[in-house]
Amino acid sequence: MNPIISSIIYFAIGMFFCAIGYKVFDMITPFDLNKEIDDHNVAAGLAVAGIFIGVAIVVSAAII
Repeated sequence: MNPIISSIIYFAIGMFFCAIGYKVFDMITPFDLNKEIDDHNVAAGLAVAGIFIGVAIVVSAAII
């Protein structure tokens, strides 16, 4: 397969799972993450960043 096409496919898969991870984390927390981030809550932003990094590490390990 063409390396550019496979990179695009892996990018799409990674973005999909990051979005799913964010939605799951948002559902299990007792507060609205979007509202907290809009209110400039740094802790909520760092938690979301951690979720994205964690999901990206897992997806990266699964692809390789």
